Amino acid sequence: MTQILGPGIGEYLLAHSEPADDLLRELAAETRASLPAEFAGMQIGADEGALLTLLVKLTGVRYAVEVGVFTGYSSICIARGLQPGGRLLACDVSPEWTKVAREYWVRAGLDDRIELRLAPAVETLRALSPEPVIDFAFVDADKIGYPQYYEELVTRLRPGGLLALDNVLRGGRVLAPAEPADRAIAGLNDRIVRDARVESVMLPVRDGVTLVRKRD
Repeated sequence: MTQILGPGIGEYLLAHSEPADDLLRELAAETRASLPAEFAGMQIGADEGALLTLLVKLTGVRYAVEVGVFTGYSSICIARGLQPGGRLLACDVSPEWTKVAREYWVRAGLDDRIELRLAPAVETLRALSPEPVIDFAFVDADKIGYPQYYEELVTRLRPGGLLALDNVLRGGRVLAPAEPADRAIAGLNDRIVRDARVESVMLPVRDGVTLVRKRD
């Protein structure tokens, strides 16, 4: 996993954050063991997972949307923070990776809270009601698609709703973006700070997390 700070500080941060439980540690270990390193590294860290759960609890989320499920770690973290009766719509395109996610959702007792839709996420989002009813959204998917995901989600966020975007630093490459994915993220980062509909803050968590709040 990308670390902005040195490894010693990274370990210190983990030691002083809410720890992952046995289920999440097992899921992380299975992901690392069963997938090539370049894919296994797509999984969020325990500190980011704890941040997601805390954000969802703090904002009283009943309806959440996730773009990019992978093997389900972040889905569990989001679903655990939902209010009673809350729902998470999880968007992905991989039946292989989400098969692992489904198994762990069941084991976590959260499968009744999570609806998985296997389709290009932009199609899933555009098919949703245009009404601003989403309380919380998390995006950790293909970087080229981030600008589209951002627009579809911000439009549907309720006033005061929160959107979290992962990997907004691209390992520092946003400073001089050359590849299409890096240019897409750098462009979106600039766009967010100019967007009058929202207020935002970029955090140095792992590879960078931007929190976007829709104005009241």
